[in-house]
Amino acid sequence: MSTVIDRSQADFHRLAGFLPGHQTPWIADLRARALARFAEQGYPTPREEAWKYTDLAPLAGKHFQPLATRDEVVARVAIDDYVLDPQWPRLVFIDGYHVPALSMLPAGVSLAPLAEVLAQSPDTIKPLFTASDEARGFAALNTAFMSDGLCLRLTPNVVLEQPIHFIHIAHGGARPAASYLRHLVLAGRGSRATLIEHYVGEGADAKAGALTSTMTQCVLEEGAALEHYQLNEQGLSVYHFSSVHVHQSRGSRYVSHNVQAGARIARSDLHAVLAEPGAQCVMNGLYFGRGRQIVDNCTFIDHQAPHCSSRQIYRGVLDGESRGVFNGHVMVRQDAQHTDAQQMNSNLLLSDDAEADARPQLTINADDVKCSHGATVGQLNEDALFYLRARGVAAERARAMLVQAFAADIVSHMSAERVRMHLDALIAARLGR
Repeated sequence: MSTVIDRSQADFHRLAGFLPGHQTPWIADLRARALARFAEQGYPTPREEAWKYTDLAPLAGKHFQPLATRDEVVARVAIDDYVLDPQWPRLVFIDGYHVPALSMLPAGVSLAPLAEVLAQSPDTIKPLFTASDEARGFAALNTAFMSDGLCLRLTPNVVLEQPIHFIHIAHGGARPAASYLRHLVLAGRGSRATLIEHYVGEGADAKAGALTSTMTQCVLEEGAALEHYQLNEQGLSVYHFSSVHVHQSRGSRYVSHNVQAGARIARSDLHAVLAEPGAQCVMNGLYFGRGRQIVDNCTFIDHQAPHCSSRQIYRGVLDGESRGVFNGHVMVRQDAQHTDAQQMNSNLLLSDDAEADARPQLTINADDVKCSHGATVGQLNEDALFYLRARGVAAERARAMLVQAFAADIVSHMSAERVRMHLDALIAARLGR
């Protein structure tokens, strides 16, 4: 572990003068404190309860190096296969840096690459970095090395008719490359928007591998609504770690669609605070594992105010020797009376060697609530398979139909039709149809 820490400190000293906002004292101090926190603990280990089922040993011998400048980015990357709708506004990033030539910014919306904001008007977004002071592990590294990302600010009552599509491509090179992305979303009172975070790419050298670390902070003011997609389709040579922090005000609505279908190890942390009455939080998750993949989902919903509701439905499809983890925690504070919180995790094992670890948790400190949680782990229903086979459906097709039906319960809740179509094709490809 000391080697990892020493390398991170050396990288930081090498890059400090290139990182956006390095001339702003509070940003430099924020980065330095985050690096110090990482130096105290290093990478998380299975000895930590939240990482009990995810062993990061495959990372131990790798030195993931962030690119020093935007000039190192390879801009000649075809993105046609990654564009879900050519009419949608989009920001394209390669190995942690914005590529303006491939992006298409919307008119009339305050949307800009984070590096640009940190360089030109950093004080305007200083209050949005509150979660950074508590960051540990990969989130601390993200704060120390964040190179770019998106900064979206919605004025009160604005409604975006089209989703904003963020595309990050892990291209890398002959050495293990690291990308550290930070996204900030401030949804003003009564605003409405859809944001799609899309992570793709194999890394140029599969043996070298790549690391993608993202941190997204969303602040929803009174009555705001944000539909937030996270689609991870990165190659099996990539290690993907994402962290989302959401703060909700009165009457706001946050909907998360979290799809993990790529990376050798994928870890998703999602933390929502329902701070004022009437806030609603919905978390839909769908994850796939194959080969020796590890897919780890950790959620925490903090009910701090009365008359709030939350819904969590996560489903996993695991094949080969993969492992899927769901660690969901709902906290109901003492003042959060009349809370309505539901949580469910279901896992489908397609092989005898696949493994699912489900830990739904409820902590209730109020006495007038409606809460439930549960988890299931099982294989394909033999009666359903027999029913299809008896009606002339080939064995592999019958199997694929049942898996797609299992996943459709999550996909059907997505309002973006293009995303639904994309995921239907992705699932079909995974099942060999």
